[in-house]
Formats: sequence, C-alpha cells, structure tokens
Amino acid sequence: MTDLPLPRRFAEHLGRDRRRSVHTIRAYEATAIRLLGFLQQHWGGPVAQDALAKVGAADLRAYLAHRRRDGLSNASAARELSAVRAFLKFAGGDDAQLPRLRGPKVKKGLPRPIAPHEAVALAEWASDEASEPWIAARDWAVLLLLYGAGLRIGEAVALTGAALPLGATLRVTGKRDKTRDVPLLPEVRTAVEAYVEACPWGTARDLPLFRGAKGGPLPPGAIRKAVRSARTSLGLSDRTTPHALRHSFATHLLGRGADLRALQELLGHASLSSTQVYTGVDAAHLLDVYRAAHPRA
Repeated sequence: MTDLPLPRRFAEHLGRDRRRSVHTIRAYEATAIRLLGFLQQHWGGPVAQDALAKVGAADLRAYLAHRRRDGLSNASAARELSAVRAFLKFAGGDDAQLPRLRGPKVKKGLPRPIAPHEAVALAEWASDEASEPWIAARDWAVLLLLYGAGLRIGEAVALTGAALPLGATLRVTGKRDKTRDVPLLPEVRTAVEAYVEACPWGTARDLPLFRGAKGGPLPPGAIRKAVRSARTSLGLSDRTTPHALRHSFATHLLGRGADLRALQELLGHASLSSTQVYTGVDAAHLLDVYRAAHPRA
C-alpha cells in the first residue's frame, strides 16, 4: 500500500474506510492529482507528503484561481475545495491543521430545493468533517435517508435496531405514530449497512439505530450542526437544512412524474393539501427553465 502514489492511496482510503461511491472516488483522486501537479509548479519542485502540511490559504486561493481559468463554476469550485480538504486531511492524518478558507458563494435566489449533486456534496462534506470513521458513516447514512427516502430528521433518529436487517423497504413511524413503508435505494441501504458495521455500540432491537458520540441516542442537533458547517463551506443557502433534503426528495420525485397521491404516502402527510405545496415549487422550477430558454423571455 505504501508503494502506491499518494492520490491512489487516498482513493483506496475513500473506498475502504469512507465507503464513497465510485464516482466520488474518481473525482477526488483526480483533484488530488491536479493539486499535486499545481503545487509542484507553484513551489518549483517535487511535493512530498509531509510538505502538504505547509499548504496555506494563499496556496489554495491560487489553486482555485488556476482552476477557474478552466471555466469552473462556483458550485464546482466549492466541490473541488471539499475534495482538496479531504485529501489534505488524509495526507496529514488526524492532527492535520487545514487552512481556513471559505468556499466560493453559490448564487442564491428564491428558496429552492437543492440539486441532486448538492445533496450528495452536502452529505459528503458532513461525513468528511466527522471526528471518527464510524461517525462519518453515521452522518452519511442519516443524510442519505433524508434525501433518498424522504424521512424527517426525527423519523431517522427514532429508528431502532428492529429495522434490521434492511430490505427493499423501511418501516417508519411518523407524526401521530402513523407508520408507513418507504422504498430504500441500494445506495441508501448500503450506507446504513456500512454504518451498522462500523458502529461500536451494537444494534439491539430495542435500542436506537443511530447513536451519538458517547453511545446514547443521536440528537437531531448533531446532524443539524454538521449540515450547517457543510452548507457554509459549500456556499449553499441558509435554508439548506436537514428538512430541505426531504423537501428536495419530494420536489425531484414530482418533477420526474411522481403521482401526488403516491408522494403523499411516501412523505407520510395526513392531508393531500400538505403535499400540494410541492406542485408550486415544481412550477417555479419550470418557470426558471422557460425564462432561461425562451428567446423572448
């Protein structure tokens, strides 16, 4: 393993220890290679692993400026910075002091659901910033449940070990103790199973599935705090909260043709009127597309 180039070792770490997707591993490894190539020119010589501890905010600003010349958007630059930070943290170990540099701001307009790639980036950033690998797996799994299955944060943290083993659907207890079955995407199921494997506290049927750092029930505030940090770093709106992931789940399904009644069941809404708010959000998105595309708009 130590004979491999540093970016390849980083990629192996992402797949083995952080359970990242193939797409993310490929993108992060490419960023690591680009960063090392840039620093070699920027510093005028080969870059050893221990030298990466010297990377400062000025170096990262210069790197992002260099990437901007390739036409990188604000959102892409924010994701690039996320990958760079993860690489520097890997290279420097647990005690690495990362440069303090705020990511570029992403243009904000009216409140909107976040895009699918932003939802994934948010979950990845929150996971990357976790203090321990099992907590990283936990945050990744919880946030994917919110976006991939439309759970409320309270519903996610209320799950117990009785939910295991996972199948094609997950039984959730929502408001007023109403239960519903939600489909589980393979990626979401894999994320939860990876957390279960990494969790040091066990998964007894009558105990919380998701645990806090000291083994107690996971407080929703821990996930909200992770999301706040991630959205600031990625330049996302202050309205990007854990609940916004559920909001995005609903809007993206509706935009791809989901039936409103089916969506009501998936979300656990007692009244269809609660679900109909998403038709207005989708109409607003269509209006944006129309204005951007129509030559007379």
